[in-house]
Amino acid sequence: MKQNLWLIGGTTESVAIALALKTYLSCLVITVTTETARSLYPPEFQIEVGCLNAKQMHIFCRQRNIGAIVDASHPYAVEVSQNASMTAKSLNIPYLRYERPLVEASVKSDRVTVLDSFETLLEGNYLDNKRVLLTVGCKALPLFKSWQERSQLWARILPKLESLQIALEAGFTSDRLICLRPPINLELETALWRQWQISLVVTKASGKAGGEDIKTQVAEKLDIPLIIISRPKICYPQQTSCINKVVAFCSQHTISNSI
Repeated sequence: MKQNLWLIGGTTESVAIALALKTYLSCLVITVTTETARSLYPPEFQIEVGCLNAKQMHIFCRQRNIGAIVDASHPYAVEVSQNASMTAKSLNIPYLRYERPLVEASVKSDRVTVLDSFETLLEGNYLDNKRVLLTVGCKALPLFKSWQERSQLWARILPKLESLQIALEAGFTSDRLICLRPPINLELETALWRQWQISLVVTKASGKAGGEDIKTQVAEKLDIPLIIISRPKICYPQQTSCINKVVAFCSQHTISNSI
């Protein structure tokens, strides 16, 4: 029986991986969590939309006869990666994590401080009396609710109703929200920081796809501190940042059994 490859997608890199595997389209199943993510892929790809928990992933792999898993989900989608890895282990399915490359320039910049977690950030005095731009995703905004009275906070979020609702419930007023979809170029990023006279920016180590390199450049240009929250530490059974190695993995474990 033909085995299929499950690509856990939704990121720009997962689109590049899908295109690299286009020759083997018939055995490639891609899952994403939103319709917006689905729109990233060309129409010829088989895309399924929805969030799968651990039990659902197990069922999915059985029903689809999954022979290998490539996890190219977002670097901060911890639960997705943990569930996929555990599912693969329980079913004895080869699993490979694609991790987008880190931005080395961020580590070397004098204007950048790298912290291990949001907890470390919020327990310190980094935000005290600052004009802070948060580019951390809407799900993290509730963590900053208690800081609304101690600093001036702006947040950049995706132009989605769900994101807006989360931000408003976290105490952000409409004049403190910037709804934009990346990528954001150097000129626009610079203008935004200047527009609100930002004195500190907080972001995540989301790589070039998340605009981390651009933010580092603007921080240097405007002499504004940039705090980067490190990626969660997860021990993957196999991991790579090379798309060619992803293709080789797929060829070895799935595609060679299905052509």
